[in-house]
Amino acid sequence: MNALASERQRIVARPGPGPCPVIETKRLVLRPHRRNDAEAIAQSLGDFQVARMLARVPAPYDQQDALDWLTAQTSGLTPDWTFAVTTGDDVHIGCVGIELRHGQWHVGYWLNRFYWGKGFASEATYAAVERFFRRMPETTLHSGVFADNPGSLKVQEKIGFQITGCAQVYALARNAMVAHIETRLTAADLRRPH
Repeated sequence: MNALASERQRIVARPGPGPCPVIETKRLVLRPHRRNDAEAIAQSLGDFQVARMLARVPAPYDQQDALDWLTAQTSGLTPDWTFAVTTGDDVHIGCVGIELRHGQWHVGYWLNRFYWGKGFASEATYAAVERFFRRMPETTLHSGVFADNPGSLKVQEKIGFQITGCAQVYALARNAMVAHIETRLTAADLRRPH
């Protein structure tokens, strides 16, 4: 068996959380992404103030970038959950992702800048993580924020993430190494934001 086949078998053998569900909160609906979300994603991530806070998002970001990303997210080939964060009228305002990278589960999220400061990121991230822990209660989730993003760190602290260290991470949009505060969360530490 070659190394690629062995790795594929190892990934398949590892239990995952199952299909990405639909979650309703007080103000939001989190659902799997659809290809027609591309325009809204491109508008949100085309804003450098959003893109600069994300490690793997290029700048400029356009609709083809969104379509390429959506092809991978909607393929069903990974165990990851990638939620479209929507308002009640199905307007795409952001994303919460829980993905398996290098054998560890990682949480990431972003919102269109016009929805910052309203508690939507905490509400959406808590809902996604809480549902994930129902399916995978023994898992430790990893995340982090750039050191110049105190709002995102506040989101994580509200729901129970603990700081574990600091590293340098390459930010594609900034084309630079940036200080990154590393965090982690277990099911026992999860708290509902208020």
